[in-house]
Amino acid sequence: MQMLSLPRTLISTAVASAFAFSAVAVQADLSSRYQDADGDLIADVPSDESQWVDPDTLVFAYTPVEDPAVYADVWSDFLDHLSDATGKEVRFFPVQSNAAQQEAMRAGRLHVAGFNTGGVPVAVNCGGFRPFAMMAAEDGSFGYEMEIITYPGSGIESVEDLQGRQLAFTSETSNSGFRAPSALLRSEYGMEAGDDFETAFSGSHDNSILGVVNEDYEAAAIANSVANRMLSRGVVEEGDYDIIYTSQTFPTTAYGTAHNLAPELAEAIQDAFFSYDWEGTALEEEFANSGEAQFIPITYQDNWEVIRTIADANGVTYDCD
Repeated sequence: MQMLSLPRTLISTAVASAFAFSAVAVQADLSSRYQDADGDLIADVPSDESQWVDPDTLVFAYTPVEDPAVYADVWSDFLDHLSDATGKEVRFFPVQSNAAQQEAMRAGRLHVAGFNTGGVPVAVNCGGFRPFAMMAAEDGSFGYEMEIITYPGSGIESVEDLQGRQLAFTSETSNSGFRAPSALLRSEYGMEAGDDFETAFSGSHDNSILGVVNEDYEAAAIANSVANRMLSRGVVEEGDYDIIYTSQTFPTTAYGTAHNLAPELAEAIQDAFFSYDWEGTALEEEFANSGEAQFIPITYQDNWEVIRTIADANGVTYDCD
């Protein structure tokens, strides 16, 4: 069976109204551990130099995936470049869960990281994460869509058909894997998890996609950028799943540093991201599958406004002191 070819379904007027920036006054939610004197919603670098960190070894972690070993190879050339740019040894930290990555940043064991879209506000507010970059296409365009998928023959042909069925999420911090679909189902379809459909949590987008393909889950909310990379690697095939919903475009993984790195080191790390030559690298080979070819500058205040609004629509708070 061929993958369903549906016209792109954008978030409707009802949901857009729920997400409207003017309807929600998003306030700074930083832990009291941090200061934000300039009002950019992220932790300031400590003014006291004695609080700066300048480690001999930098620890880098990419957002959790089904097989972290694969991404250790994907990132190896970039991490060599980062090492050359900073004069530091760089170690890849293969995190197994979003919670583990968040705790590593908060505890000071993680210096450079890529956090998934929905996890960025948690990392910013609870861990002092300072995001500055995101992957983009050669023309500067960026983003991915949330999709709700099911397996062929499941009997689920539309979002309404999820009533009384099972929908898998990834983790509660994920934008496309939990928060955006939860807000969508509540606002547009009047459906609440536990009341109108059963839920499961897979831990990652890879697991959700494979769970649907293997019919372990009846449906799942996923990031299509992950699905595109899995299709390109042959992990799944065209026709293994059907798409019943596609959202508006969201920003992708944000890359950044711990707030307390010595400023010269933090600047060298940023320079390494923006000076990296992707051509012929494993990073290019992997992320070209989702249309990405460079790192571009971003700000949490601007680029994550829609994500903060979705989180607010879901009643998310950051009680992390």
